[in-house]
Amino acid sequence: MALFQNANYNFIKWRWHALALSAIIIIAGLVYGATRGVPLGIDFSGGTILVVKFQQPVTDDQVRNAIASVTAENVIQTYGDPSQNQKLIRIPQLIQEEGASLDQNARAVMDALSKANLGQPEVISQDLVGPVVGADLQRKGLMATLLSILGITIYIGLRFQFAFAIGAIAATLHDVLVTLAFLFFFNYDLSLNVVAAILTITGYSVNDTIVIFDRVRENRRSKRREPLVKVVNDSVNQTLSRTIITAGTTFLSVLALYLFGGEVLEGFAFTMLVGIISGTYSTIFIASSIAIILGSRQGQGRTQGTRKAS
Repeated sequence: MALFQNANYNFIKWRWHALALSAIIIIAGLVYGATRGVPLGIDFSGGTILVVKFQQPVTDDQVRNAIASVTAENVIQTYGDPSQNQKLIRIPQLIQEEGASLDQNARAVMDALSKANLGQPEVISQDLVGPVVGADLQRKGLMATLLSILGITIYIGLRFQFAFAIGAIAATLHDVLVTLAFLFFFNYDLSLNVVAAILTITGYSVNDTIVIFDRVRENRRSKRREPLVKVVNDSVNQTLSRTIITAGTTFLSVLALYLFGGEVLEGFAFTMLVGIISGTYSTIFIASSIAIILGSRQGQGRTQGTRKAS
């Protein structure tokens, strides 16, 4: 950590390059999502997910052909270690009624597999979500994300000032959009686990941002004659060691979860990994840059007002 002791890097020099890079990633993600659609997980779209174990090796095409009589819309992929002969089967909601009838999808798939002479398939796990429940979860997930961002805006606006609040919210939105872009790029579904990770990222990013903003507030009191750009850059350098240590230890923990946590937690862990990197990046570049832009304008406004009054 000697690299970060008495750090004096000119981060603010690269703020426009950072803003341009972020804009490119976010726009690419939005275009990708708009053209190919948002891949909703079963939690939001409704449907059936089965993890089936076969007694013999089978290919995705064999399974797909076997259940073609049930539905042509399906996603088949290997689940876990290929030597375990397990397949994840995802099909949309075919039964419109809520309740016990949802299980008919799973039974129809298993019947089709049994008739296809693929050995003796065994259900390892199954998830069933109706369309009404999926729509309700989708609405509540979006509401939770928006309310968390609103609460953060109010808190920072009261604790610091309006320019800092806008910078923190911009950094938070940046992290959410960048994370969603990478989820689209790597074909991860938007599920409840992913929404939970996004909410965690929101709090993580704001916590890092507040640490730097708190140091900016302290430095502005002791360095009143220094320009805001220098004050912010000094504050980022003074808290750099804490930022890197926190991000590094968290990243390593989540990386272990991603590598060894299995498929169930893979989407959550991937979202967290991207969010940690994006959160650290946005704290240093995005939040600070916007705070400088808006803070400088506010300072100019006060100066002009003072001149007019005099």
